[in-house]
Amino acid sequence: MKVVLCGPPRSGKSCLRQGLKDAVRGIPGAPYPYCITACPDGEGAWFQETVNADPALAAACKEAYKAKFTPEFVDRVAHSVAACSLPLTIVDIGGIPSAENVRICAHATHAVLLAGDLTRLPEWHEFCRKVGLVVVAEIHSDYHGTTDTVPALGADGVYRGSVHHLERGEPVSERPTVRALAEILVRMVADEGKK
Repeated sequence: MKVVLCGPPRSGKSCLRQGLKDAVRGIPGAPYPYCITACPDGEGAWFQETVNADPALAAACKEAYKAKFTPEFVDRVAHSVAACSLPLTIVDIGGIPSAENVRICAHATHAVLLAGDLTRLPEWHEFCRKVGLVVVAEIHSDYHGTTDTVPALGADGVYRGSVHHLERGEPVSERPTVRALAEILVRMVADEGKK
């Protein structure tokens, strides 16, 4: 499974990526959750851990690494997504359903949509349809919230819930929604392995 985290900018996708990675790693027998950072915004997979240890250093590194999409970057990341053969890969893309992101996600299989403004989800559903991604979950990123709503399976096969206050530097792997989503993904990988 190659799961794309997608949604509008500043929804908390990179925080969710790190939380999911940590939560999956805490599940006995789960596959290693390999993460691909597919946006040149300077927030690689290293970023969240660096923020936790040294926020000033993380900010300086982000600024130094921040760039724009280039054909070379898109080619490299698209190749990484296509070539990855691990059971669970999480792909963190930028917040615009651009042609670059279409190319990057062409070999992905599933998507988790994350948005603070749920009216922005239709454009991401269209993106997933265009790319051929199966939407696993829609998660409302409730920045000012104080509790999660654990994802529940809808009649359309999509889990829906909310996660509260995704903030850089705060551990989120123990949040109920992050843990539930990690368990859903691990179960899906196991089901795929039985086919």
